[in-house]
Amino acid sequence: MARPRPARRKDRREVPARPLRVVINDIRPGTPDRLSAAKALVDRPTVISANVFADGHELVTARLRWRAGDEAWALRTMTPLGNDRFEAVVTPCALGHHEFEVEGWVDAHATWRQRIEAKMAAGQDVAQELEEGARLVEGELDRLSAELAAEAGRAAAALRDPAQPVEIRAEAALADPLATALSELSHRTQTTSSGPRRLWVDRERAAVGAWYELFPRSVGGLRGAADELARVAAMGFDVVYLPPVHPIGTTARKGRGNSLVAGPDDPGSPWAIGSPAGGHLDVAPELGTVDDFDAFVAEAGRLGLEVALDFALQCSPDHPWVREHPEWFSHRPDGSIRFAENPPKQYQDIYPIDFFPARNADREALWLECVAILEHWIGHGVRIFRVDNPHTKPFAFWQWLIAEIHEQWPDVVFLAEAFTRPAVMHRLAEIGFSQSYTYFTWRTTRAELIDYAEELAHGPDAGYFRPNLWPNTPDILSGPLRNGPPSVFRQRAALAATLAPSWGLYSGYELCENQPASDANEEYADSEKFQLKPRDWHSPRSITPWITRLNEIRRRHPALTDLGSLRFHEATNNSLVVFSKQVVLPGGGGVDTVLVVISLEPWVVRDGQLRLDLGALGLPWNEPLDAYDEVSSQVFPWWGPEPYVRLGPEAPAHIVHLRRASEVPFTGAVRP
Repeated sequence: MARPRPARRKDRREVPARPLRVVINDIRPGTPDRLSAAKALVDRPTVISANVFADGHELVTARLRWRAGDEAWALRTMTPLGNDRFEAVVTPCALGHHEFEVEGWVDAHATWRQRIEAKMAAGQDVAQELEEGARLVEGELDRLSAELAAEAGRAAAALRDPAQPVEIRAEAALADPLATALSELSHRTQTTSSGPRRLWVDRERAAVGAWYELFPRSVGGLRGAADELARVAAMGFDVVYLPPVHPIGTTARKGRGNSLVAGPDDPGSPWAIGSPAGGHLDVAPELGTVDDFDAFVAEAGRLGLEVALDFALQCSPDHPWVREHPEWFSHRPDGSIRFAENPPKQYQDIYPIDFFPARNADREALWLECVAILEHWIGHGVRIFRVDNPHTKPFAFWQWLIAEIHEQWPDVVFLAEAFTRPAVMHRLAEIGFSQSYTYFTWRTTRAELIDYAEELAHGPDAGYFRPNLWPNTPDILSGPLRNGPPSVFRQRAALAATLAPSWGLYSGYELCENQPASDANEEYADSEKFQLKPRDWHSPRSITPWITRLNEIRRRHPALTDLGSLRFHEATNNSLVVFSKQVVLPGGGGVDTVLVVISLEPWVVRDGQLRLDLGALGLPWNEPLDAYDEVSSQVFPWWGPEPYVRLGPEAPAHIVHLRRASEVPFTGAVRP
């Protein structure tokens, strides 16, 4: 007698009608919120990868769908890398918005193929598998093209032909293009999709470049700064960055050394923006005129330089906004406007802006005015903005503003000056900043440098957080640079220039300016933020030739501007940092392999043997290699993975172009 079936619980969930078996996760590039866009560069290959897997032993196939803007979707089968990881490489050819999604499905044909090949190799009976294959092929006839359907019919007949050897019968269904077509058709039954993911495609300067920061007022204003551009270009820089060029307030103006009392000749901080002469849309009279600014931009363009302008959303007490829009500022209980503070630091000469005033209409007017500032300077030829302290303004504001600008000018680059908590820095990158300052300035030991560089190159945020490494800024003189010898300045410049695609220097670095404000203060003595600072560029302390050489080498070797290929190697001396970068050159130009060895104790001679992973670089361990040192222009014959190196104060880095000795001799530049 059959037992009665238990009554169904009223709250029991429904059994899924079509449960999906394939899981897709860890999609890269990606962002933590999965809504913001990851980043890519135009005309540069972009690797898109994901884990795609299912339960059991059946095989899965993955496919990438991607498109630019609203164009038709392009399809690309993803390559299995092992351990359930799949990838595809795409090369965006337009700036702006792109989309992609990953699809995965249980591949019935690939699973059958694996099973029958394994059984045949083991000498097992495959009669049932041959019949399964025939039925699998016949089941897809109506979905194949006429040509492939005819081939599929022949394959099904061959699978059932007892007169032929087993290997011949199976081969008919295992050969391409039929096998590929059958695998592709499997997705029509049960396909899992990641859903669309966003990708923002920038121009190259958003990720790659050498920056040089220059205060125009210390060189005679904008006209004098224009005369300095030839020197900057000769050092190989791509971007010349200007602190704010706007009128500076006099109320609460800071004096030398950030003192509270300014002398009659003290120029004040350029970040205390606004005076009766104007605000963010104007040029400080002591620097020149808007025409002088236009001439500066034109001269920079003639020399192959781009101009980056500081975008600092704050005001001096004398800014026109303070009088015209007091509702855009925070007020203290006594009715006075609150000046900027980061206790115990106080900035009496600066009023921060309240981006969420009480009335929504006031907020809208403020935000639109901020966009108008950018549009004004874009109209004067600026396409790069270094944004001051973005972490002190609302994320929602930046997300809206950057999208608003990129809608019309997708080539505009935003650098985030945000030395703040990691989560905040990364959120700014996630919502649209093109690149960011980093913690490089404070990473000085071997372990710190390796850990941080690995995080930047290969960490989960690498798909959207682009680093720009600066050894110094007007605010920061840190680590071994404080009272350091020229060899340390060479070393830190070499690290910044070779580790990351973008790096930058504040002027005076090439003169090895090393005097801190005090033992407890990271800022410079006689800071240029508060005084004019004329310099002797012909000083015997100058390391200009070293910096010039670094930028020349970067331009010669595309590998150095590729962060994703960064790989660290070992050495017998722990004071040596050893890493390599490698890229495939376009147009069949071969492979560019660069090895960098830098001494972390550059004030003395350090040597040792390297422990290179030549296999990972595709180089032989038992054949001679030519090592061309780009720093000294010498060629060294190397054999095996343990070459000897020696570094001293004058040249604390080897930047080596590695090639098989049997290849074409070195010709210098490798960039096409």
